[in-house]
Amino acid sequence: MRQKGFILILLLFLIISLFGCSSQETTVPVKEDQPVVEVEDQEEKEEEEAPKFIAPLTGMPTDKDLSKTRIVGVMIENHFEARPQTGLEQADMVYEILAEGMITRFIAIYHSQEPEVIGPVRSIRPYYIHIIDGFDALIGHAGQSPQALVMLDQGQLPDLDEIRKAGAAYWRESFRSAPHNLYTNIEKLRAAAEQRNYRMDGYIPTFPFLEEGEMANGTLAKNININYYENYVVDYQYDEANQIYKRSVNGKPHADLETKEQLTAKNILVVHATHKIFDNVGRREVDVYGPGKGFLFQNGVVQEVTWERKDGVIRPFINGKEQALHPGQTWTIFIPNITNVSYR
Repeated sequence: MRQKGFILILLLFLIISLFGCSSQETTVPVKEDQPVVEVEDQEEKEEEEAPKFIAPLTGMPTDKDLSKTRIVGVMIENHFEARPQTGLEQADMVYEILAEGMITRFIAIYHSQEPEVIGPVRSIRPYYIHIIDGFDALIGHAGQSPQALVMLDQGQLPDLDEIRKAGAAYWRESFRSAPHNLYTNIEKLRAAAEQRNYRMDGYIPTFPFLEEGEMANGTLAKNININYYENYVVDYQYDEANQIYKRSVNGKPHADLETKEQLTAKNILVVHATHKIFDNVGRREVDVYGPGKGFLFQNGVVQEVTWERKDGVIRPFINGKEQALHPGQTWTIFIPNITNVSYR
C-alpha cells in the first residue's frame, strides 16, 4: 500500500510539473499600454494607403489611372464682372493670355480633378486653340472668332461649343448677368463628347518634376508683380509655410467663388511673346510657339529661362535643358514683350 501511495504521489508530481512548464512556455507577458501589432496587417494597410498613380500634369499622387483619360481644356473669362471665377483652383494647369483690349482670359486644363462647377465660360481665339490642341484635349468654350471657327471646323477638332454643338453641357446662373453667367463641369463636357463620338482617350504630355524635398535654385523672388496696365495688375506673394505662391489682382486676393480660397500656384512661368493686333475689333495674334524669353518662379526664387513649345506644350529651358517643375499646379502667363515684370 505504501508503495502504491508513493507511485501515485510521484505521478501527481510529474503531471503538475509538466502542466507548469507548458504554461510558462506559452504565456507571453504584455503590457496593458502596449498594443499588439500584427506586422502583416500593418504592411497591408500601408500598401492600401500608398497612392497607386502619379498625375502626369501635376506630379501629384492620385488613386486614379489617368493614362486612358482624355484631357479637357475650358475657356474661362477674366472680365472684372466675371470675378471671382469657379474651378480654376482644381485645374492641373492654367494659361493666362490677353484677348481683346487689355482683358486676359484663362485656359483651364483639367485631367486629375473634375470640379462640379467651372466658369464663367467665354469664347475662343486661334492661339487658345493651339494651346488646348497641344494637349489633344476636348475644347470647352462658348463662341469663337471667325478665324477660330475655321480652325475648329477644318481641323475637325473635338469642339464642345455651347452655341453650336454642346449646349446641354452648359447652364446659366441667375446671380450674374449674361454673358458672364455661363457655367459647365467636366462630367457634362465628357458626356457631350461621347454623344458626338469624340475619342475619350488621347495624347498626354509628360513633364519632369523635382523629387520630394528638392528645391530649385535661383534669385530671391518672394513677391512678383506683372503690370499689364494700370487697371490690371497681377501680384503673387510667396507663402513660406506652405511653399506656394498666392495670387492677387489689383491688390486684392484672387479667390475661388465657391471655396473662397485664394488662388495659388506651385510653379509660375511668365513668358514674353509677340502680340499683334490685326483688325479693328482689337483681335490679336499671339505667338505661342516661341522660342522666347521668360521667368520661372518656384519656391520663392526665380530663374531666367527660354521657353518653347515642344511635344505640344510650352516648356522652360536653361542652356537647352528642360527645367523640372515642383509637383502641384502650374500657371503659364503670357505677356507682351513690352510688359514689365518685377520681383524681389
